[in-house]
Amino acid sequence: MEKVKTLIIGSGPAGYTAAIYASRSNLQPVLYRGIQPGGQLTTTTIIENFPGFKDGIDANQLMMEMNQQAVNVGADVRDGAIVKADLSKRPFICEDERGNVIEASTVIIATGASAKYLGLPDEEKYRGQGVSACATCDGFFYRKRTVAVVGGGDTACEEAMYLSGLAKKVYMIVRKPFLRAAEIMQKRVMEQENIEILFNTNTVGLFGEQGVEGAHLVRNKGEQNEENYDIAIDGFFLAIGHTPNTELFKGQLELDQQGFIITKPRSTATNIEGVYAAGDVADPIYRQGVVAAGTGAMAAIEAERFLQDKGEK
Repeated sequence: MEKVKTLIIGSGPAGYTAAIYASRSNLQPVLYRGIQPGGQLTTTTIIENFPGFKDGIDANQLMMEMNQQAVNVGADVRDGAIVKADLSKRPFICEDERGNVIEASTVIIATGASAKYLGLPDEEKYRGQGVSACATCDGFFYRKRTVAVVGGGDTACEEAMYLSGLAKKVYMIVRKPFLRAAEIMQKRVMEQENIEILFNTNTVGLFGEQGVEGAHLVRNKGEQNEENYDIAIDGFFLAIGHTPNTELFKGQLELDQQGFIITKPRSTATNIEGVYAAGDVADPIYRQGVVAAGTGAMAAIEAERFLQDKGEK
């Protein structure tokens, strides 16, 4: 059994930043990169809102740089995933997919969240070429263009409002005959001149030569008055929610109704002493790379102080 001071589960901006800070605090962290090394950022292309890159930076390049920086300062970065985690007592016992068992004095969870998709083959085909699950990340590329947002909840309304300040026109594609968002959000989108809400509408496909150029829609699906039609769009934004990657910790950590890890106010500490959560796995609100990186730093600092207090550093 391998003994480590700090085990970091997951990569992405939160995991890598935690590894950089933990290494510099001499915690000799071990980081498992997980099934999606680099996290959600790797599903986008150019990032223009991460500070320090005046011309933007390729998302995969940024994650590779963070990975290398963590290695350079001494982190033990490993491929593979943690598949079992017993957080019932400290030190915590975790196991990777190869059956290697690790005894960790502290654990930083940075497993992220996964955007929900409709499940259309075209979403995969055009990912990074007009299909996005983050308006704040990618909306900038659609200035003065036409976009569609899928969803009818608060997130969809927020994304539509954000995009309406950039795009020429925003369609909201809503499966139901109503919006599920809070009344104030509904009022905002309905009063916004360049937002058009398509109720009772499902997306059945996307089309385009060099990227998304339009969407195939069906109105009143399965009804007598079913109608198929197309709209011309340059961007297709999913806003039907995120699923936090917390399956491994259910029944052990305190989670909210959506499954996000609950942390203490102004902290990354969970309900279990010595376990910290950073990045999107504990963030249903902001979901930004720079915010995730910040919480990664917080988690490493808190883990170091915890071990110092316990005399285990």
